[in-house]
Amino acid sequence: MIGPEVEFRIAEIYRQESRRVLATLIRLLGDFDLAEDGVQEAFTAAATQWPQEGVPDNPRAWLISTGRFKAIDRIRRRARFDRALRDLVVQLEHDDRTADESDEQSLQDDRLRLIFTCCHPALTPDARVAMTLREVCGLTTEEIARAFLTSAATVAQRIVRAKAKIRDESIPYAVPGGDELAARLEVVLRVVYLVFNEGYSPSSGEAATRPELVDEAVRLGRVLVELVPDPEALGLLSLMLFHDSRRMARTTASGELILLSDQDRRSWDQHQIAEATGLLERVWKAGEVGPYAIQAAIAATHAGAPNAAETNWKRVVDLYDMLVLADASPVVELNRAVAVAMCDGPSGGLALIDEIFARGDLRAYHLAHAARADLLRRMGRHDEARDSYRRALEVAEQGAQRRFLKERLAETSP
Repeated sequence: MIGPEVEFRIAEIYRQESRRVLATLIRLLGDFDLAEDGVQEAFTAAATQWPQEGVPDNPRAWLISTGRFKAIDRIRRRARFDRALRDLVVQLEHDDRTADESDEQSLQDDRLRLIFTCCHPALTPDARVAMTLREVCGLTTEEIARAFLTSAATVAQRIVRAKAKIRDESIPYAVPGGDELAARLEVVLRVVYLVFNEGYSPSSGEAATRPELVDEAVRLGRVLVELVPDPEALGLLSLMLFHDSRRMARTTASGELILLSDQDRRSWDQHQIAEATGLLERVWKAGEVGPYAIQAAIAATHAGAPNAAETNWKRVVDLYDMLVLADASPVVELNRAVAVAMCDGPSGGLALIDEIFARGDLRAYHLAHAARADLLRRMGRHDEARDSYRRALEVAEQGAQRRFLKERLAETSP
């Protein structure tokens, strides 16, 4: 493949491979910033060479080798003025000669190493999330800021401080073992689920979904389950698979959102549902049911219903009652309120949502206003519904969600 079409191929490889290349370069170079520069220089070199020479048979290996060479060359130029850098060049060149034939297994594990490093307990919780979303998944600081209702400057500062702490405290680039692994797994699972959610329901942009993030979260979930079959790791993977089974039914051909109640369930991926069901059964049989497994059970209830009207909403409410006890949050309460509305009628759900707002929670969360608007619409209170749809539009930033809300607003207009 030689010619203009290579540009498209390079962009595709960047989306698929750039974070994997970064993870390996961090291991080989021992420095986040140096590795990030190496990734950028490697892809710059690819953009120059591949249109003339063609895409190599193993693009990832080419990019890793090129990125490592570029980084070593940069350090070598600076080493004329710094003895410590000369020693580093010698070490990196030695690693360069010895790594090629022994790295295959390491290449497979590098992203797992990276996520455990980004989730190290020496870092603050906010920094762990920011580092993982930035370094493992490639989100921009702006995207992370929007997802967590903070400023891009704050996110950038967290990342800079985290990198400095990893460097200054020589935090190991490794998967922990023994008791330390179990203690750190909870944070890793939480971050993986945040990655999944950013792909399943993006916080911004025009695309209704970001499949590459969903795929990456599921892949990381599988790796974690293989590494340590903890009940919550099993529960999280089950939950993600249940949700992802609806991928083909969640949007129209033009990329517009389709609500769960309106989806063609015949297009749900039955293989994923079967796998998710098997994982969930393992958790419940073990008797160690945590928040992810409870959420997976809720998703399983939807998956088991032949259509929306036949959903066992009483079971969904009961499961949300369990989830409130296990992991209470305003968002969990919101989802329970919606389930109550489906089970007992919209007025009960509306009262619960109004209680959440009365506490001052979720006022900047567009889905809360959208849920309230929908219940008001079902009750025939169209003037109030329009006000809630307008408020949802004020805080929604994702394109497909905004278009959906505008359609709903228009439907309630006189």
